[in-house]
Amino acid sequence: MSNEIEHWRGSTRMELFKNTNFDFLGYKWPFIIASLVLTAAGLTSIALKHGIKYGIDFSGGAMMDVKFTSPPPVEKLRSALSSHISGSIDVQSIANSNEVIISTELRDEQALQQTRQAMVATLESTFAAPGNGKLDFNNATQESLSSRLREPLQKAGVALSEPQLQQLVKDLLTFKNTPPRSGVISNLDELSTVPGVNANIINILKQECYLAPFSVRQVATVGPKVASDLKKQAVEATLLALGGMLVYIWFRFEWIYGVGAVVACFHDTIITIGMFSLFNKEISLTVIAALLTLVGYSMNDTIVIFDRIRENLKIYRRESLESLINKSVNQTLSRTVLTSGLTFMTVMALFLFGGQVLNGFSFALVIGILIGTYSSVFVASPIVLFWHNFADRRKKGFSPALAGGGTVPRPEVVTGPSGGSQAAAGKPAAKPPAKAAGKPLAKKAK
Repeated sequence: MSNEIEHWRGSTRMELFKNTNFDFLGYKWPFIIASLVLTAAGLTSIALKHGIKYGIDFSGGAMMDVKFTSPPPVEKLRSALSSHISGSIDVQSIANSNEVIISTELRDEQALQQTRQAMVATLESTFAAPGNGKLDFNNATQESLSSRLREPLQKAGVALSEPQLQQLVKDLLTFKNTPPRSGVISNLDELSTVPGVNANIINILKQECYLAPFSVRQVATVGPKVASDLKKQAVEATLLALGGMLVYIWFRFEWIYGVGAVVACFHDTIITIGMFSLFNKEISLTVIAALLTLVGYSMNDTIVIFDRIRENLKIYRRESLESLINKSVNQTLSRTVLTSGLTFMTVMALFLFGGQVLNGFSFALVIGILIGTYSSVFVASPIVLFWHNFADRRKKGFSPALAGGGTVPRPEVVTGPSGGSQAAAGKPAAKPPAKAAGKPLAKKAK
């Protein structure tokens, strides 16, 4: 019967590995020790750094994305900002790009706008040549550029209605903001390719505008109160997700299966956060989204294995639980490798090519998928095995060693002189177990 079931399973799913018989639980201790080491390293790093490094989403502050026309002088930029802005300043350059991310933490709500203006003013005074009253085209808004060009165009005889002027300015800024320029140009003559722009308009632009060697692409500010609320909501969302999954698995399987799955998810989350501390990365809202994704992904993988264990408990009644768990993991091995492998390739592509914005999100998933895949096998499953072994020992009457070094003997049946059976400690004799067709009685399924 079991062979027929195995044949049916194999014919209804794609298998990368067939008839494997790896002793996964035989290697549980090296993986458990590795998990303990990673957890200890992460928690130690967090303690030495006096807590988790939060992004401005959770700490409050200002963040500015700046692109330069050439590779930015990070040290010069950091020094200039530190001399004009109080508090810690973090300047990170983006690989294979002329962009930098400038961020600073603030505890005062009123200082946010002042800090934002100070950051822009510092960039202009440090890197931009004097404009002599001209408008910086690379950092101009549609409103400021329209106001600057309206009167000079009329004086030059360029007849444009107000809607036409607004459309012209919009086209100029769209050209500047599209790749490969992405917000900054180095020569106003580049604008001659914009539809509707002629030599006369280019001359007016040169008279009224100049080009700073940088462009402020984005500025984000988060107040301390908002940051505190976001942090609280993120923790609540994670704990509620884990609690809901515990209740679901409790009702679907047994409570110990739910405990094993939730412990595995906590294990994955703690190690991933520890890796963020070890690599000095920030925890932001996108990272929380990745952690919640990781919790669901790891839980799903664990449930697949637990579901197969439950099925096999009905089929292989005479096998030990450890052998049955190994069989279940081997049967789901192809599914685990295919799903985890393809997902890992996707998040690795995001990590390598997704840019600075997606770096934290993809890093959390890269670490989480690696840790979460093996935790379903080497963390969740051993918890279930340990508990059942402990429960079986209690049922059989085992107890801890006595103070004098002896053990408490469990009641057992002994044979009397006449060949009959009698109970130890003067108890009535137990009846010998019945035999069916000359074969020993089958062991009770666990």
